[in-house]
Amino acid sequence: MANSIHEMIRASFRCEDMVKCVLGLKSLDIEAYNALLLDGPLTTEKLGEILNRERSTAYRSLQNLIACGIVYRETRSIESGGYYYEYVAIEPQEMKQMVKKNVDEWYNQMNDLIEKMDDKVSVLIQRMDEEEN
Repeated sequence: MANSIHEMIRASFRCEDMVKCVLGLKSLDIEAYNALLLDGPLTTEKLGEILNRERSTAYRSLQNLIACGIVYRETRSIESGGYYYEYVAIEPQEMKQMVKKNVDEWYNQMNDLIEKMDDKVSVLIQRMDEEEN
């Protein structure tokens, strides 16, 4: 994975790489999201089986997905009493819009910083001129 914007521009990225970067996810998180899309709502235990990982690892991945908003949890009742949770992935089109919104917000923030650079560069140049005189 690239370490700078400069490297990112010149590298060949896949959609998965961009989603991981923009939403702050790991490869396992993307695998978990895909499993939820393909297999429907899943419990932590079932997701762990599908991913061939421990339940606790699957749970951490689900927490990452919930934190970025592409998975949510639903409570299911057990007839004999009690409940359990199933995790549901949002639709890919919704996730795409979320990624786009994050990129747009980042772009606007970077543009604002670039505009402020003019003022800072002008002040720096003025100081350098003053020091030379």
